[in-house]
Amino acid sequence: MNRNFWITALIAFINSLSVTILIPIIYLYGKKFGLSDLQTSLLFSMYAIAQFFATPVIGKLSDRFGRKPLLIISLAGTVIANLIAGTATTASLVFLGRFLDGITGGNLSVAQAIISDITGPKDRAQAFGIFGAAMGLGFVLGPVTSLLAQKVSLGTAFLVSAAVALIALILTVVFLPETLPTPVAQTGNIFDLGLENLVKGLTKPGVGILLLINFCTGTTFTMFTYAFQPYFINVLQQSSESLTLLFLGFGTMAVIMQTWGVSVLKTKISVVKIMFLGLFFRSLSFVLMPVIPNISYFVIISILFSIFNSLVQPMISTLLSLNAQPQEQGMVMGLNASYLSISNGIGPVIAGVIVQQSHPITYGYPLYLAGILTFAVLFWAVKARNNYTPEVKSV
Repeated sequence: MNRNFWITALIAFINSLSVTILIPIIYLYGKKFGLSDLQTSLLFSMYAIAQFFATPVIGKLSDRFGRKPLLIISLAGTVIANLIAGTATTASLVFLGRFLDGITGGNLSVAQAIISDITGPKDRAQAFGIFGAAMGLGFVLGPVTSLLAQKVSLGTAFLVSAAVALIALILTVVFLPETLPTPVAQTGNIFDLGLENLVKGLTKPGVGILLLINFCTGTTFTMFTYAFQPYFINVLQQSSESLTLLFLGFGTMAVIMQTWGVSVLKTKISVVKIMFLGLFFRSLSFVLMPVIPNISYFVIISILFSIFNSLVQPMISTLLSLNAQPQEQGMVMGLNASYLSISNGIGPVIAGVIVQQSHPITYGYPLYLAGILTFAVLFWAVKARNNYTPEVKSV
């Protein structure tokens, strides 16, 4: 891995840190402004839906004008958006901040395109594994940083997140060179939202089915992420400090699996089988988590979940990259991020409709549903495996 790869991984880590500082407090921050569970789920969805419309355009523009300028714009948007949300005096300003962060939030897809630019096909699985581990390290430190910021106020966590994103922005401007080998010639309207590309992306051989698989797994995963925190606090009667320690465990296991784990597994089984393994244990964990409302039991299942869950996204990204043409890497990664974004918008709303604050046990219902649906996605992915990766055609 060359110098540019490690710079990109560092930027991904810092950006992940900025994002995960907010994960433990968005639900609580919405409650501070008097939002209901359903309204709070819409606060989650606002960011995701904005990303859905923005990321295909950002990916396409990065193919046309370069990775670096689009990454700069995305990170600058995060800085401004979190300043707005962190100093908000009304719920409307919080929604505005989340919307702005989403509409400029294409930094992940651009960073993935950079990884595709600078790594060869044989190194790509390991590269995306390390990239995922860098983001996982952000998941380790983000909640801890958030807990420290919350000692001042919930809004301070947004301000700290903005400061961290500013560091990533400075690193990008100063140290990251342009990695796009050959810009795509400009055609069409640059302000096109890319809705036609969203449909066309589904027709691309090897790419379309992976986009759908990632959309489905993203929907079920965000059902889990929305219900997870209130279940842990209200049903298991745990504190925010305990929640932070659990996030710390999740992040630590993700780093181990996406570095050492991926490098070991890929010498023994194919990328697509690693994805199947991750999906199976993610499904099983979702179903088992709410069976017994006991903290020791929950921690054991969470360890199983954190070991295998971190394998899913890097493997899907790897398969997408291997199936996409070199000149389409930015667009395909943008489409992938966009479909993930709309899934992130749908999942919390489904969970928000199911749960009832007056009956805390209902916070477990989205976990059961997420597990059942993820098993269905796994079955579909296995059945259709010959359609989306050349690697399995000879197996």
